[in-house]
Amino acid sequence: MKSRTLILSLLLGTTAAAPAYAEMTFKRIAAFPVAGNLPADADPATETSSEIIARSADGKTLIYSDSPLGGVGIVDISDPKAPKAGGALSLDGEPTSVGVVGMKAIAAVNTSESYTNPSGNLAIIDMAARTTEKSCDLGGQPDSVAVSADQRFLAVAIENERDEDLSDGALPQMPAGDLKIFTLNDGTPDCASMKTVSLTGLAEIAPEDPEPEFVDFNDAGEIAVTLQENNHIAIVSAQTGEVISHFSAGTVSQKGIDTLDNGAIAFDQAATDLKREPDAVKWLDDNRLVIANEGDYEGGSRSFSIFSKSGEVLFDSGTDLEYRAATAGHYPDKRSDAKGTEPEGLEVAKFRDQQYIFVALERASMIVVYRDTGAVPEFVQVLPSGIGPEGLVAIPERNLLVTANETDLVEDGGARSHVMLYELSDGPAAYPTIASVNDESGAPIGWGALSGLAADPEKPGMLYAVSDSFYRNAPAIFAIDATKKPASITRKIAITRDGAAAQKLDLEGIVADGKGGFWLASEGDSNKLTPHALYQVDAEGRIRKEIGFPLELRANQVRFGMEGITTVGEGDDQMLVMAIQREWKDDPKGQVKLVAYKPASKEWSAVRYPLDAAEKGWVGLSEITAHNGKLYIIERDNQIGTAAKIKKLYTVSLEGFKPVALGSELPAVEKTLVRDLIGDMKTATNGYVVDKIEGFTIDADGTAYFVTDNDGVDDSSGETIFVNLGKLDAVN
Repeated sequence: MKSRTLILSLLLGTTAAAPAYAEMTFKRIAAFPVAGNLPADADPATETSSEIIARSADGKTLIYSDSPLGGVGIVDISDPKAPKAGGALSLDGEPTSVGVVGMKAIAAVNTSESYTNPSGNLAIIDMAARTTEKSCDLGGQPDSVAVSADQRFLAVAIENERDEDLSDGALPQMPAGDLKIFTLNDGTPDCASMKTVSLTGLAEIAPEDPEPEFVDFNDAGEIAVTLQENNHIAIVSAQTGEVISHFSAGTVSQKGIDTLDNGAIAFDQAATDLKREPDAVKWLDDNRLVIANEGDYEGGSRSFSIFSKSGEVLFDSGTDLEYRAATAGHYPDKRSDAKGTEPEGLEVAKFRDQQYIFVALERASMIVVYRDTGAVPEFVQVLPSGIGPEGLVAIPERNLLVTANETDLVEDGGARSHVMLYELSDGPAAYPTIASVNDESGAPIGWGALSGLAADPEKPGMLYAVSDSFYRNAPAIFAIDATKKPASITRKIAITRDGAAAQKLDLEGIVADGKGGFWLASEGDSNKLTPHALYQVDAEGRIRKEIGFPLELRANQVRFGMEGITTVGEGDDQMLVMAIQREWKDDPKGQVKLVAYKPASKEWSAVRYPLDAAEKGWVGLSEITAHNGKLYIIERDNQIGTAAKIKKLYTVSLEGFKPVALGSELPAVEKTLVRDLIGDMKTATNGYVVDKIEGFTIDADGTAYFVTDNDGVDDSSGETIFVNLGKLDAVN
């Protein structure tokens, strides 16, 4: 048994760096911010969240649970490429899940006053009339609901969740959870039909305190129930309420994983006997079920698994989910210690003649798609999602997949919770736009937070990027083959000082030095003792020269420093030009510096650059590139989604670029708009506009490129948008 599982896992894992895209793939076609469902008189900064999502029978209406808002939201997807707000309904409690029968939705509502006195009920929602009514006291705190395929039964997992702050969350914590089963009459639960199925005495872990997490029906009328903290699965007859079988979810030992939150992605650690602790469960057929092994109590195997309903392990994905995320730049190093990418949600659906498995990775903010072959699942593609994908629902007859992404960062000025729609259509996958290959160890090159971009001066399509201080213990240059689609990160060049990974760097700019190496611009932060400095490195990333800012600059420094570097001229006349992101203490409001430095003479000089006015937040510079007598400059605001207004490419003529010595009255340059990049960002992946265009360059044959910084998947969707803008004359 164990050897069979291992072989299947290894077979799947070997394909991680070489996805074979099928003729038809899923592509995102729309992103709906659920804050759009707030009432007109509500504060637009009210927190909202889309968690569990379901569809109407005709596939044209979506309904999702919104815990912070205390209700449900409705989305009209009659035109899936242009979803419309359908409004929100209050449920007088915390909705935890929702299922649909026809145009009636059944929401499980948590009304608990405490962990020790849990309570809840069902709410019946007429999605057409937008009305609700309470129905059926559940006698405990509900978590998940499911409706049988024949619409005869409703199953509700009563979790009665533990208090994680009590005794460090140790089990048992009473009262115990259980399973409720109802008969449905025209989409409405018959309260008198409620069966309570005891799940105590089944698991090896805290058998007296089962905590059911997720439920799903097969076509035979059997219910699969995950007991997450108990690391157990039960199969129950909907007709009789009898526990047909039950079994432990077991453990997995993983090698070649990253278990450290240390500012570096390195798949060189291991962990043994990891409890799977499944969250979502879905039947693949009447005899096989798939689980997402999130972990919550003591476990988390970083994988998804397929079991027979008698408990035989048929497959485990091993490190495949981890490696898929890393390849696409979605590996969440800051939270990778316990659960890695955190597989949590699942959907299984047949599109045409092919059954697919969709695995939602909460921490990686990504969906991984597989074909169900009956044996080893076949990897299809990864999909970008919003932040924290929680629920998924398929609408196969319309070739649609929908995800609900729960995280709302409105309080921090970040991205809102979104519902996202994808369509199965002809052609290759649109995402990722950039991905890495495997290194010598067989693991993917881990990457993210790309903050500067440069071109090889001689090889068209050969680019280089740097990552910023998010990977504080692994500063690096990434070689990119932009002639491939997706663009391919082919090599990671570690930045070293005296043979060790260089410390106190925040790399934001890179340019070839004309000698086989690079000049790097590091943004300083006095609070972290990181200096504003220029570094010259050789082709292997070894620091050969370090140049700190002169006193005239340091005296007025703030944290927002260099955000790009380029070169003008050659030999002794070579000048480095750096873009300072925001105003420093000696800058007039709305003006920033372009700073110049001549390595041969060690002379510093500068000019002023006028910024666009911000409608909201701030505006600054992100990148600078010299080409054919012009400086190309990325100017952006710090806004996301519909609030984003300034993501622009400007030029400054070198004829008018006359920097003067620091301490003098600095002249202002004139800028010319080349291109508004918001449209390019929207069409690249059909998502919301992300914050940071951080890299721009023009290669040896005049092709222009830009790339966004995904902040290392920390409070971010993890999406990196890499765009080939075409020949520069076309861009202009």
